[in-house]
Amino acid sequence: MLLVGSSFKSDFFEIAKQIEIFTTLFKELNMNYVDEINPAELMDTAIKNMLDDLDPYTKFLNEQDVEDFKINNAGEYSGIGSVVRSYKDKLLIVEPYQGSPADKAGLKAGDEIIKIGNIDLSNFKDDASDLLKGANNTSVDVTYLRQGQTKTATITRAAIEIDAVPYYHMVDAKTGYIVLSKFNAKATEQTEKALKDLKGQGAERLILDLRGNPGGLLSQAINVTNLFVPKGELIVTTKSQVKKFNREYWTKNKPVDTEIPLVVLINGRSASASEIVSGSLQDLDRAVIMGARSFGKGLVQRPMKLTYGTQLKVTISRYYTPSGRCIQSLDYWHRDNEGHAVRKTKFNDFTTKNGRRVQDGGGILPDVEITAQKTNALTRAMLAENVVFDYATDYYYSNELDNLEDFRFSDVDFNDFKEFVGQSEFNFETRSEKAIKEAMSVEETDIFGPEVREDYKKLLLAIDKNKILAMDKYKKEIEKNLEDEIIKRYFYREGLYDYYLKHDQSILVGTALLADGNKYRSILK
Repeated sequence: MLLVGSSFKSDFFEIAKQIEIFTTLFKELNMNYVDEINPAELMDTAIKNMLDDLDPYTKFLNEQDVEDFKINNAGEYSGIGSVVRSYKDKLLIVEPYQGSPADKAGLKAGDEIIKIGNIDLSNFKDDASDLLKGANNTSVDVTYLRQGQTKTATITRAAIEIDAVPYYHMVDAKTGYIVLSKFNAKATEQTEKALKDLKGQGAERLILDLRGNPGGLLSQAINVTNLFVPKGELIVTTKSQVKKFNREYWTKNKPVDTEIPLVVLINGRSASASEIVSGSLQDLDRAVIMGARSFGKGLVQRPMKLTYGTQLKVTISRYYTPSGRCIQSLDYWHRDNEGHAVRKTKFNDFTTKNGRRVQDGGGILPDVEITAQKTNALTRAMLAENVVFDYATDYYYSNELDNLEDFRFSDVDFNDFKEFVGQSEFNFETRSEKAIKEAMSVEETDIFGPEVREDYKKLLLAIDKNKILAMDKYKKEIEKNLEDEIIKRYFYREGLYDYYLKHDQSILVGTALLADGNKYRSILK
């Protein structure tokens, strides 16, 4: 007890000391700096920089962030009904929901909002997307750019509901398909409703699609899993430095169906709660997991209330699936020379309920891998830098398409995309390329002479050439992302899921596997 008390006093003194240093520094800076400064902005920057040294999920939430956090979990808000992406001088319409105020006002994916009301976004420092939110039946005027032309629209805000299950349908006479896109407060209720409805339509087997699901509420992940496993099963364990956060989470409710053959689809953007569901169903041998390795987020966050309506969303623990594995893939507490989190490459073996081998440390590895679902550095860079998005925008305004059944992304289209990439500002720099450039600085190439300089240039040209060839190597993965983005432009997200039922490789393979009972059972044994 004496040792614990001494340690606590030492930590408390160090915290108090550092707070006092920071307080006096902040005071002197505000009183004496040569120019006028904004204390709120300065403090916001200081807090965010401090948290950047931890993990990307530990964040300071100001009052507006807190409201956004609540909206995301509740699945309801009042606004224009569109996914938007905020940039320094504009807002980009990413996906207007079908029938939403934004859709009715004629806004399309790719429109760049440059002005909201009388506010020019080029001079607006805060998150401009907040200006689009407001009370039901109020109007907002927007000015936007579309294909080089300036347009205006008046949008009447309305109540927007964000469904956790945006789509479910029968794939064939005996196979049901449910898309679970996020784990908000509606996830379990809507998944259960879809499951019962599909069973009523004759579903004897099921595909649950968690691809692209970024996660959400832990409680919803446990309850969704509970729909398929009996009451009293251990689903997840959390372990922390703080004793009160060490918990075991067991199923508490009566399941809907513990016998229906189940395939769960995941990909590299399935994270957190999605990995709890897919990982626990895999560990319990309750479902065949199919697709590509998931994101690998094994950390749990909890919002802590601060003063003046702000909060700290802080990582409190790691979570472990029923077999005992933590699937966290990035080690934020050990970084490389560039300050990037180190990706785990050594995995430990665990066993499922039936004794199958599974591993930790790198997300959930599917039982059946689908090539088109895999991610790589090139496709991730294309998505991050909007190359796929921008090509889909140009494609939409250059091609008429009235019927979903008429859509085919051809080899000619893919070659057109490669030309588009070549003419764009997209610059994908591999690690090898970056290392060579750093190693061969101007000073060193001068020392080595003209022959080495020439070889150095040839090597970089060869790398550039191979990056173009890499587009052919990863053609399936790239085409999958292009098809998804293009179809949404014409037929919205519901049309995309309609297309999936007949053309998506994962759904086709999953349906065939479920129809072959012996093969399905052999994977789980």
